[in-house]
Amino acid sequence: MSQGQPRRPGSDQDPIRYSDVFNVRSDLGSKPIAPLDAASMQSAETQVLGETQSGGPAAVMQSAATVNVRTGAVSPDDMTDTVRDYGVTVTEANVGGTRFVTERVGGEVVGQFVNPTAPGDEYPATLNLDITIGEALEATAYSPAGDKPIDHSDAAAIKAAEVRALRSNQTPAGGIGAQAESAADMNERIMSDENKTTLSDVLADATAQLPVDRAVTREDAEGVISAEIRNKLDMTTTPGGVAASMAAAARLNQNP
Repeated sequence: MSQGQPRRPGSDQDPIRYSDVFNVRSDLGSKPIAPLDAASMQSAETQVLGETQSGGPAAVMQSAATVNVRTGAVSPDDMTDTVRDYGVTVTEANVGGTRFVTERVGGEVVGQFVNPTAPGDEYPATLNLDITIGEALEATAYSPAGDKPIDHSDAAAIKAAEVRALRSNQTPAGGIGAQAESAADMNERIMSDENKTTLSDVLADATAQLPVDRAVTREDAEGVISAEIRNKLDMTTTPGGVAASMAAAARLNQNP
C-alpha cells in the first residue's frame, strides 16, 4: 500500500493504525492496518502454532483491516510497505521449560505470550490456560499505556502483582517490582518524558522475569488495584495500566 495515496472516496473516518492497537514506536505505528498484512500474520501463526490464535495479533489485525476496508481507508488487496519489505515473523522459544511466542511486524513486537498449545507439563501456571499474572503485566506493556513513564503508583501495582505470582510477602531484589520502584525514583529526577523509563521497558518480558507464575484471580486484581490507587493523589487507576490489565484478566478467567 502506498502510504502517500489520498483517502478513497467514501472514507469518512480515520483508519485504524498499528499504533491504535499495538505498542509500536517506529514509523509502522502511523500506517493503516491492511488486509494482506493480516493475511501474512495469519499464515505465520498457522505455520508455527498450527492455527491462528483467538484474540492474538493476527485476529486483531484482521478485525482492524476489515474495518479499514469497510470505511474505504484501504482496499482488499492492500499491504503496507513495511510488511512488503520486512515481512512478519512468529517465533517460539523455550525459556525455563516454558514456550514463549513472539510475533513481529517489520521487526516491531506486536504480541508475546505463552504458547497455549504447549504440553501441560511445560506450562507452569495452570492447566486450563487461564491468563496469568505475567501475561497480564505484559498486556500492559503492549497496550497504549505501555508508553507511560513509570511512577510510584505503577511500581506499587507491579510489586503487588509480583508477590501474588510468587506467593511471597516480599519482592526479590532485581525482580520486576524492584526495577519498577527504581525506575519511578529515577523518573522523578528526569525532566523530559522522552528519557524516562516506561511501563513497556520494565514489563515487556514480565513472564520471563517471573520465576513462578499463576492465573489471575479476582483477589489478585483487587490487591493490585488497591496498591495502585493508594499511591495516586486522585485515587484512580490508570486506563490500560497494571491494575486495569489485572482486572480484565480476572474477569476473563472467571467468565471465559
